[in-house]
Amino acid sequence: MAAPTSRRLSAKSGPRKPSVLSLCLLLLLLLLRLSSGYKEDKTKQVCGRPWWLQNLKSVRHWPWEVSLRVENEHVCGGALIDPSWVVTAAHCIQGTKEYSVMLGTSKLKPLDFTGTLLISVSDIILHPKYWGRTFIMNDIALLQLHTPATLSEYVQPICLPEPNFYLKVGTQCWVTGWGQSKQRFSANSTLSPELQEAEVFIMDNKRCDRIYHKLSLFPRIVPLVMGEMICATNYGENKCYGDSGGPLACEVEGKWILAGVFSWEKACTKAQNPGVYSRITKYTKWIKKQMDNGGLSGPQSSIWLLLLSQLLQPRMGP
Repeated sequence: MAAPTSRRLSAKSGPRKPSVLSLCLLLLLLLLRLSSGYKEDKTKQVCGRPWWLQNLKSVRHWPWEVSLRVENEHVCGGALIDPSWVVTAAHCIQGTKEYSVMLGTSKLKPLDFTGTLLISVSDIILHPKYWGRTFIMNDIALLQLHTPATLSEYVQPICLPEPNFYLKVGTQCWVTGWGQSKQRFSANSTLSPELQEAEVFIMDNKRCDRIYHKLSLFPRIVPLVMGEMICATNYGENKCYGDSGGPLACEVEGKWILAGVFSWEKACTKAQNPGVYSRITKYTKWIKKQMDNGGLSGPQSSIWLLLLSQLLQPRMGP
C-alpha cells in the first residue's frame, strides 16, 4: 500500500496586504473569543475515563467504546482515539462495505438516544503489513469518521500510549464489548444487549505463546505470539466479553490508555485461552502519522491488500 500523500494548497499570486476591514474583523473575533472565556491551552485533547452513576457503582460507562456497524448491525468493536478517528482490528473490515460507528451508549440497540452518536466512516486504513487469517499479524485498522464526534460525558477518546511505554506483566486492565468475537461475522451470533466488561491482567508473551502452541501444528521454534501482540487473562474462565477490534483499556498513573485491540478468534474457543491483542505501543507512530496526514490514502489499496492476503494465506489447524 502506497504511503499516503499530503494535499497542499498553493497560491501563485504574491502576498496581499491585509485590508483595514479584515484587520477589524480579526480583532473583533479575538475579542469575542476572549470574552467567552476562550483559552488556548484548553483546546488540547483530553482523554476520557470510565464513570458510573452513584446508584449503579458496579456498572461503568466506557466513553470511548465504539460499535462498528454494517447496515446498522453490529459487527465489531472499536475505540475512539480522537473526535475523527477510531481504532479497530483489520480483520473486521470485509470488502468494500459501507461502515458506520455508534458511540455514546452501552446498549446494542438503544431506545433512548440521549448522548448516542451514529456516524458514517469516510476512510479505512489497514496497516500495510496486515496479513493472515487465524494467527494474524499487524491486525489493526484506522477508521476516519465522516464528521467529528461531538464530545460529551458519553463520548470521550482514550489515550494512546507512547511508543516506549512498557506495560508490566500483571497490570490490571479491562476488556469491554458486546461479545462478537468471531473474525467472520455471523448474523446468528449471540450478542449481549448490554455492554459487558471483564477485568483481566497482562500476561507474559512467552507463557501466552506456550499455551497457543498446544493448539497448533507449528513447532515451538516458530513464535505465534509475537512482539507486536499482547496477551491478557483473568487466570480463570476467560469469557469472551470483548468484541473483535474492541479495546483493552488500562489505567496507568491515573490515565486510561489503549493497550490493545482484540485480535484472535481462537482466544474464545477455550476458557483457558488468554486474549491476544494488537499491542498499541508498536503502532502509535503509525497511527499518529496517518492522523497527521488526514487519511488521504483512501480505502481502495487497503481493501485489495486485504482480499489478496485472504486468498493467499493458508488455513491453520484448530
